[in-house]
Amino acid sequence: MCLAVPAKVIEVSGTKAKVDLGGATHEADLTLLGQAEIGEYLLLHAGFAIARLDAQEAEKTLEIFREMEGEVSKRLQ
Repeated sequence: MCLAVPAKVIEVSGTKAKVDLGGATHEADLTLLGQAEIGEYLLLHAGFAIARLDAQEAEKTLEIFREMEGEVSKRLQ
């Protein structure tokens, strides 16, 4: 199973972007998508941006991840 996660673009330089992923900064490769705009959400898999997401879809997905994280934390206690 593969997992792709939404990340918000905070800086762009050529074919690379710095993205915010859950409060941590990561580098994303834009080769598959071309340019990205600061503030837009990208779907990342293995360090590559594979799709663009609208803000509403990205926030909904991130909320689901937060809920899942909360459930896992409860079960581990």
